[in-house]
This record gives sequence, C-alpha cells and structure tokens, in this order.
Amino acid sequence: MDEVVEHHPETCRRCGTLLHGDDPEPLRHQRIEIPPITPVVTEHRLHRLVCPCCSTSTCATLPADVEISPYGPRLSALVGLLGSAFPLSVSKTQALLHQLLGVAISRGAIARVRQRLSAALAQPMAQALEAARQQPVAYVDETGAPTGNADGGNPSGKRGWQWVMVTPLVTVFVQGLSRSAAAAMELLGHGFGGIVVSDRFSAYNHLPTQQRQLCWAHLIRDLRAIAERPGASAEFGSELLVLQQQLFDHWHRHRTGTIDRAALQQCCRPIRREFQATLQRVVHLGCRRGERTPWARTVRTCQQLLQRSEALWTFLDIQGVEPTNNAAERALRQSVIQRKISHGVQSRQGAICRSRLLTVTTSLRQQGRDVWQFLEQAWIAHHRGGLMPSLLPAL
Repeated sequence: MDEVVEHHPETCRRCGTLLHGDDPEPLRHQRIEIPPITPVVTEHRLHRLVCPCCSTSTCATLPADVEISPYGPRLSALVGLLGSAFPLSVSKTQALLHQLLGVAISRGAIARVRQRLSAALAQPMAQALEAARQQPVAYVDETGAPTGNADGGNPSGKRGWQWVMVTPLVTVFVQGLSRSAAAAMELLGHGFGGIVVSDRFSAYNHLPTQQRQLCWAHLIRDLRAIAERPGASAEFGSELLVLQQQLFDHWHRHRTGTIDRAALQQCCRPIRREFQATLQRVVHLGCRRGERTPWARTVRTCQQLLQRSEALWTFLDIQGVEPTNNAAERALRQSVIQRKISHGVQSRQGAICRSRLLTVTTSLRQQGRDVWQFLEQAWIAHHRGGLMPSLLPAL
C-alpha cells in the first residue's frame, strides 16, 4: 500500500453518543489506480569545439553507459517482452507503446530492437541449451513455423519448424528448416543420455527404446480412432481403451499420493501384460499386403506399437517421467498463437530471435522469475559490459 486513509464513525448510529478509539480489525477497502505514464526522454548534446591554439575541432563523445540506440534497456526489454511473453504482432506492439506509454516507434525500429535483444540473449540461450541436454528427462515436440526467405536463410521457401525441449530446469526453443531426424538430433545433441518423451514421429526413432516414453495422450486418440471403426476394430479398440482407463486411474491415484510407486507398478503389471497381449492378437490376425481397409489401419497401428512397446511403460519404471507429452505441447502453444497472429517471421534472423525470446520467457516463467527484469539486465550486460544473467535457477 502506498497510502492508508483511516475513517472513524463520529457518533453512535443508535443513540448519537460521540465515539473514540480505533478498531483493531477494521474493514478494508482498497482502490487501485495507475498514475499517468510518460516516457523519460534524455537528450545528449555533443558539442564540437575549436582549439584556440591549433584550430583543431574536437567533438564530445557519448558516455560509456549510453548506447547509440535511442531506446534504453528497460524500453528495449519491454519491446522484446511484448513479442514473446505476450504474443503481439509488430503493429500491435507499436500501437500499445504509443497509446499506453506515449512512445512513438516505427515497425522497423521494433524489429531492430528485437534483433539487438536477440544478440544479447545468445549467451544465455547457449547456456540453457547445454543445460537442457544434461537433464534426465526431456519432453520434445515440434510445430510449423514459417521463416520466409528474405535473407536467403530459407532459399527453398519451406515453412520451417519450431522445436521445443522442456526439461525440469529450462525450456529451450530451436528453429529448424526441416522436420527430420537430423533436426531432432540438433536439438537433443548427439550425446543425450536421458529419457525423451515424445509422440511416435519417426524423427525420434534413432533413440534406443529404453530412452523413450511414447505419449499416451497421442496413443489414446489412436485407440479411439480404432474403436470407432467397424467390425473387429471396434471390439479391440474398446478393450484397449478400458485397459488405458484402468492404467490412468492407478496413475492418478499415485499422483495424488493415494498409492506409492511400488503399489503403482504392482497394480499396472497385469494391465501391461493384457495390453501387450491384445496388440499381439490384432497383429496375429493380420491383413493382406497393401490392404487399405479400416482393419488394415488398425493392424498397422498395433504393429507400430509393438515395435516400440517397451517405450510405452517407461514412466512406470523410471521416477520423474510423465506418461504424456503435454508439457511440450503447452510450451509450443505460444509459438502457434504467434504464427496465427503474424504468419511467422520474414527471415532466419527473425526466427532465431523468436526462439531466443521464447526460451527466455518460458524458462523464467517456469522458474517463477521476472522476465522483464532479466531482459533488461541482459541488454545492459551485452551493450555496456558486466555480468550476463543466467537462465539457470540459482542453487
């Protein structure tokens, strides 16, 4: 509270007697207001003077703590914040700064500020990516992210892809030009030794089965699709869905503390065996080579699941692994919203800037830290020198 105003009744509302003293627990009514916001503009005038002895002219220079950019660290950090924590387009960022803060700034200046901020975040980004690759579990996913070809960074005109890796420590976004195994390896690094939680996309098939947890949220959608098909598919799909429901009933009991991990594993052991056996029955019935019927789609799905069946149950065997990839999908939602609002970025550098800002924003929110303050500190450290802030939480 900035101000407290005390209000006392003067007389008794019944008999009119004068009242004195204080109520130890008065009723409280708070009123919140925002004062007028005006930008602070400082003009530096560099005088050029002529030496009276040798007639040489000498011009003053800007102090070391004043950047050439006309926009200071806090305003620059806000420009970055409005393009990451809040998915505003460049034009909406421009309008908000003018209407709420009285700052007139062009669209080109917004782009330049974000590029300068991106350069300041290169070190924290590299540090976060290295730390993420050392974590015991990573939730990974990808989504389309157009990058244009304004600077030749994407000469083929392909849409580009935004990759994300969510770990217990940080969340890292990386821009890629493809949705391939090579792009997945670029994200995870060649020596990643933890558990990767993902969907069944083939880009992750280079990983050993014991290092994977397949997302059950995606699997449930496949099982429902099987159950909605005619004939034997409906029967087998219903059986698998019942087993899945039993599995997650036990999982939620474990999450709420009703049962411990040992009890969870014991309860799920028969479900695991029955689920595997049902997949085997479907594959054993088989289908003709090249068949394109609904039943053939069911058989192929079950074959794919059996090929990596051990990756379905990693969350039961290893502490700290979730059975779904929801964390990565939630992290990508911000990128998807930005894509729908602004239809992507126009250059490779713009895509890198977007990835770095999303990495900072998401990681700091994950840790409960102040994003605006971090961006301001990173800007100052990069352009004026000093200690660069870290995306890793303090131990």
